[in-house]
Amino acid sequence: MATFFASLGIMVLLVLLSGIRVLREYERGVVFRLGRLVGARGPGLFYVIPIIEQMVKVELRIITLDIPQQEVITRDNVTIRVNAVLYFRVQDPEAAVVQIQNFLLATGQIAQTTMRAVVGEAQLDEVLAEREKINSTLQRIIDEHTDPWGIKVTAVELKDVELPEEMRRVIARQAEAERERRAKIIAADGEYQASQRLSDAADIIGAHPPALQLRFLQTVVEISAEKASTVLFPLPLELFEAMAPAVTQALGADAEEQDEQEEQ
Repeated sequence: MATFFASLGIMVLLVLLSGIRVLREYERGVVFRLGRLVGARGPGLFYVIPIIEQMVKVELRIITLDIPQQEVITRDNVTIRVNAVLYFRVQDPEAAVVQIQNFLLATGQIAQTTMRAVVGEAQLDEVLAEREKINSTLQRIIDEHTDPWGIKVTAVELKDVELPEEMRRVIARQAEAERERRAKIIAADGEYQASQRLSDAADIIGAHPPALQLRFLQTVVEISAEKASTVLFPLPLELFEAMAPAVTQALGADAEEQDEQEEQ
């Protein structure tokens, strides 16, 4: 008889000790008493009445959820495949347990449908160039849906945008054409600036004739430094202008002398 009571006492003691709970700083325990919500407890040491109370443990750290790749048709009728990553945390443990059956699954499904809807409303260029805008829109819409469940969405990031092969070729040709256009604009701008500088230099040299002689001498020095077999020295036009009256006078004297010889 004594053994029976001793065994019974040990069993009761073990049952009572089984109600001791210890939760970490990032954990909370949502306690139900005979099916009725009591509240969230923790962190640290607390007691749950065995059989009468049940506890559901909820983690408060940020959860990283990978959104599987989805096939989406953009507003300009281009079929692409996109995936993303979702960051969220439980803000209200009681609502996360009471308001939704499985908040992880529900949040993932909401993220998938929202991503298809938002990306489908954008054009391909917007998806490729304005990811920050799309990420902000996704975060706002998903957070509005999960807020009644006690879930706070902290960030949504598009990871990869997979394009069809023919669309990749089109974008590559477009990028190549854009680079060629910029190269031609830069070359034309360089030619324009060079011609402008040459025009300014011509004006300066025209206003100061000795500058032309100095430039001529500098050119001669540069040519003499080269290993060339033939060197051409350009003569300034002013030299011919100075010689023109003498040449004209000599030609006139020869003509008069020839006329006199013919008369004789």
